[in-house]
Order: sequence, then structure tokens, then C-alpha cells
Amino acid sequence: MTDSDELFGTYARGAAWDEMLDEGGDPRPPYKPIHHTLRAMNPEGLKERADALARMFFEQGVTFDHAGEERPFPLDAVPRVIDADAWQTVEQGVAQRVKVLEAFLDDIYSRPHGLPRAVEDGVIPWKLVATSSHYHRAVAGLRPPNGVRAHVSGIDLIRDEEGTFRVLEDNVRVPSGVSYVISNRRAMTNVFPEAFATMRIRPVHDYPRRLLQALRAAAPEGTAQPTVVVLTPGVYNSAYFEHTLLARMMGVELVEGRDLVVRGGEVRMRTTHGEERVDVIYRRIDDDFLDPVHFRRDSMLGVTGLISAVRAGRVTLANAIGNGVADDKLVYSYVPDLTRFYLDEDPVLPNVDTYRLNEPTALEHVLGRLDEMVTKPVDGSGGKGLVVGPDATGQELDELRAKLLEDPRGWISQPVVQLSTVPTLIDGRLRPRHVDLRPFAVNDGDEVSVLPGGLTRVALPEGQLVVNSSQGGGSKDTWVLAGRYNRVSHDADEGEVIFLGSGAPHDSRQGQEER
Repeated sequence: MTDSDELFGTYARGAAWDEMLDEGGDPRPPYKPIHHTLRAMNPEGLKERADALARMFFEQGVTFDHAGEERPFPLDAVPRVIDADAWQTVEQGVAQRVKVLEAFLDDIYSRPHGLPRAVEDGVIPWKLVATSSHYHRAVAGLRPPNGVRAHVSGIDLIRDEEGTFRVLEDNVRVPSGVSYVISNRRAMTNVFPEAFATMRIRPVHDYPRRLLQALRAAAPEGTAQPTVVVLTPGVYNSAYFEHTLLARMMGVELVEGRDLVVRGGEVRMRTTHGEERVDVIYRRIDDDFLDPVHFRRDSMLGVTGLISAVRAGRVTLANAIGNGVADDKLVYSYVPDLTRFYLDEDPVLPNVDTYRLNEPTALEHVLGRLDEMVTKPVDGSGGKGLVVGPDATGQELDELRAKLLEDPRGWISQPVVQLSTVPTLIDGRLRPRHVDLRPFAVNDGDEVSVLPGGLTRVALPEGQLVVNSSQGGGSKDTWVLAGRYNRVSHDADEGEVIFLGSGAPHDSRQGQEER
């Protein structure tokens, strides 16, 4: 058995669409350079690079909390590659999605004395919006200074059995994970420098600058030099590494609630030189913990009086309070219709087929097929509460059935989709593992820019469809090609390869962020 056979010889494609290899086992065009490089490597060489990635992450503090243990965030040594044509569809679809969600949030919050237009026209029921656990009347009638509510969005995508990108869910509260995109790229550049020297891969380092630009653009009117801060729940939050990284890369202060005070209607930051006015807060704390006056009275993470300062137009919160209603998985099922209503366009990226269990006919249909469906709580995150029917026990399905009958509004159900697979290093061999993708979009009020690549999460256990880190998942660096695809040429005599461009669980102490 040759070295290449050792890596790929036992690679068994399943029912899912494999992103590297086609039905005949040949590499798809965007992956040809990577495939050739992997076949030229021996398992020990690839493992050495994988070990180097893990050491680098641990030394840099790129870790997450797994069952009470601090571990390096698993970064697989095999990148995910997306060609320019496919990425153009993703980029257009994500930008369109963000615009629709912005229009929806503006519609439901900026008309406090009348029904939203989408409700009046029968596109979405008002009861569905008003009963969402993340709809907050405390901010009804409030429109941000530049009209932006979702300054940062993370739109989760999957590729189905045909290779079509579909939206799995929306995240416009406090989406996490962009720090891993940046850290993954840094690590891969150091460990695989030859790939970046020879392939045309779009960079991701510009994200902090774009984010800071969007935050400054959101400042209250008349603010010439806005002061921006990142508000964190503290070191015990699962995404604290991300908070520190973004604050450092943007050159702004990282603060906790105890560092801020509302005085004279303004939010002020305590510093060694006295108090300083704060104009924009990039908050990484869930709504319920932001202000004990309006939300959880036992919260020690937020700032007393913060909502009053926001309503007075003295400070901007990014993302805006109440955005979570757009993350509601029942609202998600209406986004295609909302796209046609607000933009007069068909969705670029389709949803996964979804059953609304608050509709009696749909509920009856799903109850008879629970063992074939994926059923999710509408306000769940991080894979919590999700039940994959084919993998569930009889007792688990019985318990789920009782929950659906008791609270059908709280659940949606979808057919099982075999997420696409990418070769992943498992025990020294390459194995197909399921992946999703979270592209990050930044909205500065003039443009929605989508970070080229985003966070690819990979389910490491065999057959696992849940990719979240809290469920044992890892990540891959996502390479978006700048040209249509990259050709590979081989020098048979010298063996030279030339690449040519062609064209974590949350709790109340942690502020509940992990999305």
C-alpha cells in the first residue's frame, strides 16, 4: 500500500455530496491542487502539520471549554475550498438575506402604533412575531441612528445532496466564531506556507477594519470621533477569546458591565484618567443580561439604565436589542416570502424545507414521522434541544412527541439533510466528515460586506450531523479562490507541483452568548 493509498485508499463516500471528490472518486476542479498535495504526502507528514496547528492554537489561547476542560479548538489540517463562482452565489445570497432581515426588524420595531406592513399584507402572522421569546416591546418605536440593527450577522449554510447551498438558520443577535476564521487562517499560513504562495486565496484579515468602520458609522448623530467599546460578560464566557481578539485588532477598549455607568443620560466608561463618554457598544451579551431595569433583575453583567440611554439616542448598541426575533426558527420559515415582499426578489439561497408545527396539518404529519425528521426548538442555539430522528431512541421520540403536543409553537421540523462532506484527518487517515458554513456579514448602512470564507464547522464523529463545538465538532480553514478555479501542473521529472491561479455551553454567569 502506497502512502497515498494510506491516506485516500479507504476513503468511502456516503450519500452526501463530497466537496473534494466526485462520484467517480476524481477530484473536483477547485480541489485538484489540494488533492494532489495530499496524495504526495505521507500520513506522518500530515499528522505533524496537524499537531503543529494544535500546538499553535493552544499557545495562542485559541481554546474552548469542553465538559469543563480547556482544549485547543480543533482545526483540521485539510482546508475547505470554495470556487469563485460558488462563492459569488453565497455572497449575493447572504447579503440579500441580511437586507431582508434588516427590513423585517425595522418593520416590526419602527411602527409601534400600527401593525407591521408584512403583517397587514398577510405575509406573516402578528401572533407569531409577538409570541417569540426574543421580541422585546422595550425597544418598540426605536430606530437606530443609521437604521442598522444587524451590524454583524452569521448566516449558517449547508450544502445538500445535490451540492446546493441552503440556509440552515440565521444569527443576528450576537453571532460568534469570526475569531476562529482569523486564527485558522493565521495558523494555516504558518503551517502550509507553500499553498498560500502558489494559490490565489482571498484574504480575511480585513474583517476587523470593516467591523470598526460599521460600528463608527452607527454612532449617534453629531458624533465626530465616536468612542467604541466591546462589552464582554468576562473571562468565563466561552467566546471570551473572540472578544479580546476583536477589541485588540480594532484598537478599542474591552469592557465589562462594571466598567460602565449611565450618568446624565450618557454611558460613561471608567478609566484611570476619569470617565469617558461611550458612543457605540459592540455588545457580546444576550439581551436578558444587558440592563437589570428592563430585563433580568439579577444580572450583574450589564449596565443599569442602558436602555434609557439607547432610547434617548445617546449610545448605540450593536447588535440591536430585539434582533433575536429574526433568529426564531419559525420566523426563518417565512424569510423566502419576506424576501419577495420587501425586496421583490426571489431568494438567492433557498431554505431547508421546514414544517411549522403550530399549523395542525404540519404537526400531524411530523408526529407520524418523527423518526425520519430533525426537530428543533425555535429559540435553540449551539445544537441544544435538537433531536435527529433516525438517531433517537424510542424513549427520546416519545418525550419529543409530548413536548410538541404541549407547545407546538416552540418547535419546527425538517427532513434529514445529508450535509456535504470534506476529507478530514481522523486517526491518521482521511475520512469524509459533514460540514456547515457560517459566513459573516457586516452592515455599515451603505453596504453589506461578506467575509470571504467564513467559519466551516466539521462534525468529527463518524456520521454525526451536528457540527457545534459543544457537541464535539471542530473547524476548517475556508479557502475562497480568487479565480474561477486553480489549475495544477506537474513536473514529472522533478516531482514539482505548481499551482496556477486562473481567473460552548452557556449559563447565566457567562451571558449566554455561544451561538
